[in-house]
Amino acid sequence: MLRAVATIGGWTMASRILGFARDMLIAAKLGAGPMADAFFVALKLPNLFRRLFGEGAFNAAFVPAFAASLTRDGPAAAQRLAENMAGIMGLWLALLTVLGIILMPQLLAVLAPGFTARPEQFALAVELTRITFPYLLLICLTALVSGVLNGLSRFAAAAAAPVLFNITAMAALLGLTPFVASPAHALSWGIMASGALQLALVWWAARAAGMALNPLRRPELDAPERQVLRRMVPGVLGAGVTQLNLAVDVVIASLFPAGAVSFLYYADRVAQLPLGVVGAAIGTALLPLLAAHIAAGRRLQAHRSQNRAIEISLALALPAAVALAVLAAPILGVLFQRGAFDAAATAESARALMAYATGLVAFVLVKALTPGFFARGDTRTPVLVGVGVVALNLALNLFFLWWGALGAAGIALATSMAAWVNVAVLAWLLLRARHFRLDRRLRRTAPRLLGAALAMGALLGLLAWLWPVAPGLMGAPLLALFCALGAAAYFGAAHAAGGLDLRELARMLRRRRS
Repeated sequence: MLRAVATIGGWTMASRILGFARDMLIAAKLGAGPMADAFFVALKLPNLFRRLFGEGAFNAAFVPAFAASLTRDGPAAAQRLAENMAGIMGLWLALLTVLGIILMPQLLAVLAPGFTARPEQFALAVELTRITFPYLLLICLTALVSGVLNGLSRFAAAAAAPVLFNITAMAALLGLTPFVASPAHALSWGIMASGALQLALVWWAARAAGMALNPLRRPELDAPERQVLRRMVPGVLGAGVTQLNLAVDVVIASLFPAGAVSFLYYADRVAQLPLGVVGAAIGTALLPLLAAHIAAGRRLQAHRSQNRAIEISLALALPAAVALAVLAAPILGVLFQRGAFDAAATAESARALMAYATGLVAFVLVKALTPGFFARGDTRTPVLVGVGVVALNLALNLFFLWWGALGAAGIALATSMAAWVNVAVLAWLLLRARHFRLDRRLRRTAPRLLGAALAMGALLGLLAWLWPVAPGLMGAPLLALFCALGAAAYFGAAHAAGGLDLRELARMLRRRRS
């Protein structure tokens, strides 16, 4: 599993780095004002549906079914299942896309109700979202083909596809802006085009892996397809709790003065780096592995895989969360403070990032816990938990909106608090059903990893106090030095305390290279 996590995480890291370059361009051109808010809402809506239908509920239902079919019935049956599901998804997602474009004003009145008080901003958001919405169809089909590749243990192309998203968006922002109404319009067209490029990449990779999917096959709704759909319906919420919470964040943020949506976006983008690299890699690699172990009756191997996934999650997410909390302002200042993005925007975004950092470990652990349900065909339990978590997040958001003292940071804090409740309930349910139990190794390493992360945080706080980091690219070398020293302190302390064996990690990496 470490090899798969490293492959996915490596490509995801490349995508995140390019994503930061893209966001730096966006911050310089759009800043954190009304136009930026309108664009981020236009980006949020198709991404919400993508993560719910494409990466969340569908993957949770399809990947275990595909892996089980491949193991029990062979490649031909698995390919037939994938082609049927592609046809079914393509038909109803095309209908959803058309309806979304037609009813976009009504959708945005729900997603961003605060914009209706600012008619020009609302009209711009509607126009931009109509441009980006076809991305939903293209990227959901990309997720299906990526699920096929993951079931075949071919992770590289699916993990590399988001790189095209960032490259295309930057190219559109730099090259298309003079020919359209605004930089936000150029970005929107680039996002839509990137969906077609990503779909082409993963389809080619599946064909190279011997699973050439026929896009023109007439779909058949047989027993395996019906089972996937039955499991998918409740999983829409269960697999997408974090995304639903983030959608609630946008709804509440639109009620704040202009800029709140942008502050949350920039903070979330930084928080998404470790979440995407660690959390997405863990969840993507663990789900087919658990499904294969369970289908073959290997309960002990499934138990060990879940424990190691949680251990890897903690080993990587804990230092990331502490570092983001301590260095929130320097990180955002170096990345974004230039052009239209000023010091006030940096300060507000930093407060939101610190709030997101308190829930980062929880976001990652959810990715490691939900496969324990999905691999067993249980999408009902996470959806029941998800409904409660979304309701809690909404209640906390309304409380912080009423209180008002925290501003946009209160919205991020509500999301983090809800995420920890999600982790606690999912873990308790898995323990009660005897599908998971903390093994001796995890009980020993977890507190040591936490201690090492806190020691690293103390060092980073001292360094930032002694040598303040200048905003903009001038501060990048000093910030990079702080991060390098923090990483060395963390891994050294974790190894010395027995929370992480660097020699074992080195042996695994050598085996991977060989």
